[in-house]
Amino acid sequence: MASITIRNLTKKYGGMTVIPNLSLTIEDEEFIVLVGPSGCGKSTLLRVLAGLESIDGGDLLIGEKRVNDVPAARRDIAMVFQDYALYPHMTVRQNMTFALEMRGMSKAEIAPKVDEAARLLDIAPYLDRRPKALSGGQRQRVAMGRAIVRDPQVFLFDEPLSNLDAKLRGQVRAEIKALSDTLRTTMVFVTHDQVEAMTMADRIVVMKAGEIQQVGTPEQVYDDPVNMFVAGFIGSPSMNFLPAQGRNGALMLGDGTALPGLPASVADEVTVGVRPEHFEPREDGAPARIRLVEPLGSDTLVHAELAGQQIIARVSPDTRPQAGQILHLGVAPGKALVFDPQTETRIHPKERSI
Repeated sequence: MASITIRNLTKKYGGMTVIPNLSLTIEDEEFIVLVGPSGCGKSTLLRVLAGLESIDGGDLLIGEKRVNDVPAARRDIAMVFQDYALYPHMTVRQNMTFALEMRGMSKAEIAPKVDEAARLLDIAPYLDRRPKALSGGQRQRVAMGRAIVRDPQVFLFDEPLSNLDAKLRGQVRAEIKALSDTLRTTMVFVTHDQVEAMTMADRIVVMKAGEIQQVGTPEQVYDDPVNMFVAGFIGSPSMNFLPAQGRNGALMLGDGTALPGLPASVADEVTVGVRPEHFEPREDGAPARIRLVEPLGSDTLVHAELAGQQIIARVSPDTRPQAGQILHLGVAPGKALVFDPQTETRIHPKERSI
């Protein structure tokens, strides 16, 4: 298998630069997820890796080989597309064997590869069916099987779950992660769904406007985001952001409300970030007027107004909040994050002046 090294890569469409200067190293056998909003450049980067888009500057290495000018067919990469891209007139078996036949492999060489991929993906009963006779989840498994039989150095996935319903998405997501653990092949997965990123990745690459905002494990980007964009993008519901200011060594919300659990004063003006699950109902907490309650079974989302700001808190269903009530809230110890409101970068504890 192979690592991927990207050095100062640039990509332009006409006069528009979509990836201005990107560097990233993907280790051999690593499962990397590129995540970000629509238009952030993640799919463009994937197509550059695949050789479907040219490079305007920088270097791309797969293993030790520079592949800037190597055509897609010679990069030893397999790509799984959002729309499956299966041949409708071929059976599942024919879809999976076609690329191998084009390479000149014999039927005796191809058959065990197809059988093993079908076993891994649980599609052996469908090998003689055509794609139109399959469900969306089955078609996506066939698309993955077609990639597996090629035994590539790198697998690329371009939002492969976006056409599936919620239940199938969760099922196929788990299957892809299990497949990664079985095959131990380098995999790059593109999605705009941060839940997919959190549950699948060895490391997440968070992108915005063609630039990498942060690279880290799911735990790192969730617990220690470098800026407000990453903090707000990763997590569902999104992090709450509240203006605050230092007063007499304490950090208070913008209207002077004391919110228990905030750190000591770090600056005159800051933005405090609190994830919904890090709000805690407490008797000495700040008053928040409840606007809407969403019971989810295992927990409850409370939409409320706190210090003139709209927030979402995740609380136990045992709290039994009701719209119109006042819920007194604090923040779990050490869980409030502090950001510079001008640069939107994180102010870390070591930078705090108490």
